[in-house]
This record gives sequence, C-alpha cells and structure tokens, in this order.
Amino acid sequence: MIRAVVFDIGQTLTYYPIPLNWSGMYRQAFGSVAETLGFTISEEEYAHIGETLAKYNARIHPREVEVPADVIFSEILQGTRIDKNLLQDVKREFFSFFRSDVCVYPEAERTLAELKERGLPIATLSDVPYGMDNVYALEDIRPLLKYVDLPYTSNDIGFRKPSGKGLLRIAQELELRPEELAFVGDEAKDMECARNAGALGILVNRTDEKKEFGQDLEIRDLAELLHCVSGDGSV
Repeated sequence: MIRAVVFDIGQTLTYYPIPLNWSGMYRQAFGSVAETLGFTISEEEYAHIGETLAKYNARIHPREVEVPADVIFSEILQGTRIDKNLLQDVKREFFSFFRSDVCVYPEAERTLAELKERGLPIATLSDVPYGMDNVYALEDIRPLLKYVDLPYTSNDIGFRKPSGKGLLRIAQELELRPEELAFVGDEAKDMECARNAGALGILVNRTDEKKEFGQDLEIRDLAELLHCVSGDGSV
C-alpha cells in the first residue's frame, strides 16, 4: 500500500530546457556572471573555473556525498582575482543563468493537489547541481510548495541518488515503512534509489524511447500518476 509520494524535481516536476551536463556552458555562464557583477576573467582564470566545476560535475564524476555550493565556489574564487566577498553574488548569478527558462509541468499542480486531497503526504528528493542552495532549487517549484510536506534536496540529506538514504529518512520522518513510499522520477538513478530504499519506483517517460531502468511502473506524465495511486493507497 502506498501511503506517501516522493518526487524528483528536475524533468519530473519542472522542465529545464538545458543539457543535464552543464560543462559545455561553463564559460558562457561565468561570462554572464562577470558582466552582471562588473569584473573581468582572464583565460587562465576561465581554465581554473572550468576545471573546478568539472571536478564537481556529478554527470562526469558521480559522487554519493553532497558537497555544498559554498565549498565549490570558494574553491573557484580562490584561483581567481574575483573579490571573495562576492561569493554569494557569484553563486546567485551562476545558478540564475541556468534557471532562467525553467517551468513547472502544466499537469504538476493538479496532480499534487489531488494527491493531497486523497490524504497522501508529499515530499521531494532531488539532487542539486554543484550543491545549489535550496533557496534556488525550491524556488523553481514555488507554486507547488504549498502541497509539499517535506521539500528535500541532496543538501538536506547530505547524500545524492542512487543512495537510498534520502528515501529512508523521508519514510522515518513520515513514520512509514520504505515500501509505503512511491518515488517518481525520470532517470535511471531515481529508479535505483527507489530499489536501494525498498520503495516503489515510478518512471516518468515523456518520450517514445523505451527505457529499462528497473522501474516498477511507468507513466507518460504526472496526470497518469492519479490512475496509478488510488485514494486507499493501492497501486
């Protein structure tokens, strides 16, 4: 019986029209940061920035333990002439560059509202890029937060998927067994995370591509989730 639903954020609740791997956009992003904040970046500094970001790029170097954005961006600034007092401003402008065109999927709010009406607690569990602060990650789902009981990211858990530790913590806080959670996501690591925790994995596949990620269920969009999870928690 499913008694709570946990959602990934990016490409599940929200659409980001950018590559999952940001490495091809590092220079453009930091060029925008420099222009906005009024400083210049040398070629040597661009190389250092790119190398540091690549080191913490979980699409290139997967890691289980999360690293806070302040740690990553402090390391970036240490290798440049950028005023270290601009750390928070640099982070804000960098993440804003990649979040400028984010949008919530049109069926997301109706789906979450209906789940709440059915009495199901709702949580999020999303890996954030480069330790992106929750103030930015959760702002992307601001219209949905009123339905979310536990709005968590890898910053809150300290671990990234496919570790099941985030789902286990959510189950504990909701006083549920892990198998009473459904985890809805769009990637293979989401389904592996569900398996690692003993939860039900529901894959959102909005394409015509066949995806064998070990999912327990597959839906075309979030609206279909309402047909998968009934009011009494059965699937």
